[in-house]
Amino acid sequence: MIIGYLGQDQWSPYFVGASIGVLNLLAFGLSDRPIGCSTAYSRISGMVERLFRGNIVEEKAYYKKFKPMVEWEGMLLAGVLIGAFISASLSGQFQIEAVPSVWDDRFGPDVTVRLISALFGGMIVGFGARLAGGCTSGHGISGTPQLALSSWVALVCFFLGGVITAMALFKLA
Repeated sequence: MIIGYLGQDQWSPYFVGASIGVLNLLAFGLSDRPIGCSTAYSRISGMVERLFRGNIVEEKAYYKKFKPMVEWEGMLLAGVLIGAFISASLSGQFQIEAVPSVWDDRFGPDVTVRLISALFGGMIVGFGARLAGGCTSGHGISGTPQLALSSWVALVCFFLGGVITAMALFKLA
């Protein structure tokens, strides 16, 4: 039965929302820490830098606060990637596309432009997430239930930014 559900093209947003809520409660109950992924990227970048520069990396103020090591956020990130792959495979939706059709229609088929844009966009999002003290999941899923004003402001900005970007790129207005 569970395999059949995982193989659906779309999942019930109510089920997914409730599941994330339960996961959030478990995270707080078992680790006393919120759900979030951007810290995992910070820790992983520190581990990669340590490969090239040695333990001097741990002298940086940032890495004193976010030690370059595998913690549960990294396992959460791995679980998201593995779960998405399994779900896409079971539903028959998995495919590798260097240039998705939506991008091709708007910006053309050039793979290099697509990859550079994705890399640059990812860097901006990562920088913004660390500057904001968390990513969309950290603020939206974990901060708002705690009634953190900063998370509510961030969540409103995420939605506004998404709407404005969609309207600008895809002329939905």
